[in-house]
Amino acid sequence: MRPLTDRLPKPLLPVGGKPLIEYHLEALARAGFRRVVINHAHLGSQIERALGSGARFALQICYSPEERALETGGGIYRALPLLGEGPFLVINGDIWTDYDFAAARLEPGRSAHLILVDNPEHHPGGDFVLRGVSVCSVGHDPLTFSGIGVYTRQLFAQSQPGAFPLAPLLRAAVACGQVSGEHYHGCWTDVGTPQRLAQVEQLLRSGNLPATRGV
Repeated sequence: MRPLTDRLPKPLLPVGGKPLIEYHLEALARAGFRRVVINHAHLGSQIERALGSGARFALQICYSPEERALETGGGIYRALPLLGEGPFLVINGDIWTDYDFAAARLEPGRSAHLILVDNPEHHPGGDFVLRGVSVCSVGHDPLTFSGIGVYTRQLFAQSQPGAFPLAPLLRAAVACGQVSGEHYHGCWTDVGTPQRLAQVEQLLRSGNLPATRGV
């Protein structure tokens, strides 16, 4: 996303007249969430200044800053003391979606539940296969992991502090039959390039998306 992110963290990039992350916060509030933990690294102090306590979103926002980049897995692990003992929902800050976060549910006996989407042009091979409600590593018609998932602390039981990716933990849990999933057919974009940011801008300006009505 450079040069856009040279001076602004990706979650604060404006789209449709407001920062990308605000769409997540508004959707979380509509879904009934009241407490949010935001993990940040690059230019993260700007996120804290922009969002503050979260009161204007009817949320309580806590922050988990990284002194150095910890990757997704390491960032979640660092934030675990703020997340309580029960399952928790994780949303990547650099996606846009109209997914209803209230629909995310962890299947009994599982350590993770993944929201999967159709493969975008930039990721045609997908990540996982969905068989019923079970996520598998191999098979026909793979789907892409959206960056939205419900996790338990059990998923990180063998982890140690420091930088590490989330994907190996998910694949290990998949191999043990511990991961459920669902195929979301609605709007979703990995906002990883200025072009894809512009695509979201165009979608929002069309005014035809359910998630943007009344926002």
